[in-house]
Amino acid sequence: MIIGIPKEIKAGEKRVAMTPQGVDALASHHHRVLVEKGAGEGSGFSDTEFERAGAILIGSAGEVWKESDMVVKVKEPLEEEFDWLRRSQILFTYLHLAANRALTQKLLESRIVGIGYETVQEKDGSLPLLRPMSEIAGRASILAGGMCLEARHGGRGVLLCGASGVPSAKVVILGAGVVGANACKVAVGLGTRVSILDVRPERLGYLHDITQGHITTLISNRMTISEEISDADLVIGAVLIPGAQAPRLVTRPMLKRMRPGSAIVDVSVDQGGCFETTRPTTHEHPTYIEERVVHYCVANIPGIYPRTSTLALTNATFSYILQIADHGYEKAMIGNEALRRGLNLLDGNIVCGGVAQSFDMACMANPFSPHP
Repeated sequence: MIIGIPKEIKAGEKRVAMTPQGVDALASHHHRVLVEKGAGEGSGFSDTEFERAGAILIGSAGEVWKESDMVVKVKEPLEEEFDWLRRSQILFTYLHLAANRALTQKLLESRIVGIGYETVQEKDGSLPLLRPMSEIAGRASILAGGMCLEARHGGRGVLLCGASGVPSAKVVILGAGVVGANACKVAVGLGTRVSILDVRPERLGYLHDITQGHITTLISNRMTISEEISDADLVIGAVLIPGAQAPRLVTRPMLKRMRPGSAIVDVSVDQGGCFETTRPTTHEHPTYIEERVVHYCVANIPGIYPRTSTLALTNATFSYILQIADHGYEKAMIGNEALRRGLNLLDGNIVCGGVAQSFDMACMANPFSPHP
């Protein structure tokens, strides 16, 4: 199979979809890997490293797309890439379609095979290709929140860890999944006062145990969220429904109750965000102030740590990429339930229920699912 690795063009995105080590492993299975020149520079991987690993360096993104049976990316295609999409081409990347009707429609029209990293799901409900980026995003969200609280960014001027004789910041985390748990670890490590909310008692119990009771765990509901964020310095939005739009947990009236100069970091922005006032920002212009609250809503938080993120992403995605390359996507999906659940689009049809529900569109049954 011919696998294409184009350079990412989304603003502030310096990750690349595969490391030279991944290219070497694909080449050892006799697959051709086309890498756009300069694709790895932002992550610290040179063209020379890719070439030594067996990649064929290509001068233009259009040529990579044109020649590839499968295109592997980090982020969803942008408008500049739409004309390169073609029928039956496999696109394996973070799609996050549930929050983007225009992209969904364009990909449907192109009749590609769209597989979303974020919807590849194991039997136990875990999301193996989202997990590494969620870990990084969760940990980075606390660092970003600390920046938002600085006076120079319009924040209250509160240091997360406090000082001798001065209380530390209060951090409220909405969601106790991978993002929330990792945000919690960093926040506790910094000595902040942490409240974490979720609808799953068992998940809250787990986090309470591993932090030795150094956090406050609460069952998530509208009233409790409103009460907790009213005196918070920092609120982290870390809620995810696989393949679907994130629920709006914090309304504008609730936000108005927060203290002036407090901050929110909405990690759920890729799926539409869990704050009513969320709108996507970039690493170049990461924040805005609304209702006197500093908002950080960067849609690719791990992109600010591109080398760590690229290494972690390749570790997670490679086995699935190799399976598709070795066997074709049809056989790979028949044999791998997690990969099968990652299928979002097929020949002009939506296959992922969460995406279809977000847009009130028809959903085709997954043709690779075993028949009863």
